[in-house]
Amino acid sequence: MLFLVAALLLLGVVMGSVAHAPLTVSLVAASVIGVWLVVFALRERGARRRHPSVN
Repeated sequence: MLFLVAALLLLGVVMGSVAHAPLTVSLVAASVIGVWLVVFALRERGARRRHPSVN
């Protein structure tokens, strides 16, 4: 969960500075954040499959 909060915070900072940065820098940053979120989602999905909840 902390990683998700950090990713969203970083996304907010990048989106705030995107008006002042070149397009290539913005696209690279967006790609890095997107890959980070996809990896996080896949890890969470894998963890839930290995350890199903009690409910």
